[in-house]
Amino acid sequence: MISDQLVEDDNGESVNGSHFAVEPLPGSMIPEGKMPKEIAYRMIEDHLSLDGNPTLNLASFVSTYMEEEAEKLMIEALAKNSFDNEAYPQTADIQKRCVNMIAKLYHAPSDEGSDATGTSTVGSSEAIILSTLAMKRRWINKRKAQGKDYSRPNMIMNAAVQVCWKKAMRSFDIEEKYVYCTADRYVIDPKEAVDLANENTIAKFFYSGTTYTGHYEDTKAINDMLAARNIDVPIHVDAASGGFVAPFIVPGLEWDFRLEKVMSINVSGHKYGLVYPGVGWAVWRGPEYLPQELVFDINHPEQANFTLNSSRGASQILGQYYQFIRLGKSGYRAVMNNITKIADYLSSALKTLGFIILSENNGKGLPLVAFRFDPKHKHNFDEFALAHELRTRGWIVPAYTMAANATKLKLVRIVCRNDFSRSRCDSLIADVKAAVERLEKMERVTIQACARCEALGLALRISNEETRDGVGGSEMLSPDRLV
Repeated sequence: MISDQLVEDDNGESVNGSHFAVEPLPGSMIPEGKMPKEIAYRMIEDHLSLDGNPTLNLASFVSTYMEEEAEKLMIEALAKNSFDNEAYPQTADIQKRCVNMIAKLYHAPSDEGSDATGTSTVGSSEAIILSTLAMKRRWINKRKAQGKDYSRPNMIMNAAVQVCWKKAMRSFDIEEKYVYCTADRYVIDPKEAVDLANENTIAKFFYSGTTYTGHYEDTKAINDMLAARNIDVPIHVDAASGGFVAPFIVPGLEWDFRLEKVMSINVSGHKYGLVYPGVGWAVWRGPEYLPQELVFDINHPEQANFTLNSSRGASQILGQYYQFIRLGKSGYRAVMNNITKIADYLSSALKTLGFIILSENNGKGLPLVAFRFDPKHKHNFDEFALAHELRTRGWIVPAYTMAANATKLKLVRIVCRNDFSRSRCDSLIADVKAAVERLEKMERVTIQACARCEALGLALRISNEETRDGVGGSEMLSPDRLV
């Protein structure tokens, strides 16, 4: 008989021998009593055991590997608030160095000896919010100076937009003007985008690496059209995913501050910047593109703040600086070259398996593979079924429907990160092949079962009709009648 006497003092008890092992983890209220640290750690660790494996999460661009030295540096900085410049001036200096490095990588014009205009953020979502605020404020200031109405701002973008852009537009009452994808075009159409502009357009935003298929949008074509038509509308580039890929793989691609209309750029350090989440960066062409009313001095001349947060750990900023000086341009180039080769290898293997590839190869897009089933096979299963099958093997691979006006198109997307080796890629290819074979087998079994059900239904109808006509019906259901 199990005793209902709970142990009051669990000092020295094993985790599974303590009374905590038979109690639910607190879920709605802070408990009255305390818990030994070893047991608290083990209970939470056990609860997290059903989470997916980050290295097998191929849905995410977010970095899942850093070197031990980088991790040690980041752990040592856990207690530092990166925004307390007075207490941690060296940390503030490192943030400034990172901003300068990123701005120069994107060819921002600069005066000798002056710092670039930019800041670290929690991720690209915060960077996008800050950039949107700056774009809207500049547009309002311009309209006020002209004595014109400023109540109906709009912004032009691809309908295949990441949700953070929708949040920004709706939070700041900006009308979304979309250029829609088609069944065979997944990026913005430059002419259509330019044609949508009017006097209320605060900016156009374009991707350096789209979320769905990894394509680089033709920012230069749009820049040149705006300049040729003398349209005073700036460009913001969302380089969340491509900002640390394009400069090293396609350095001749003009998408950044080399284009006169590009006013601001956001990038995620925790994606191909190779840092653990979360860190992002927002950089502007120059200080004149960041309205001063959005910059706040916090009782100290060196503590100008134009982020949404006033408390944030310094770890990820230091992790970013570590990667910059540890890898250098040659190191980043080597990493991006390798994962681009692996993405091409994966793309080729999936094409051999009969899939249609929707993403680009040879570095013309992000190192990811977007693909779908070939409709000519007329499967009774789809990309979502494939994603589900892969999940049984531990892979987290997402299936999507394309953005508005092209939602009938289903696709699977696999992101290749810096810890996605050729060996792991081969394992994935084998599992994709096996998953398709399982689905095809289930499809055949289902079709056969449906055929038998139809035959049984037909036999029952015949039997009932013959019974009504006075003919005995028991033999009508013999197995040979159902063949």
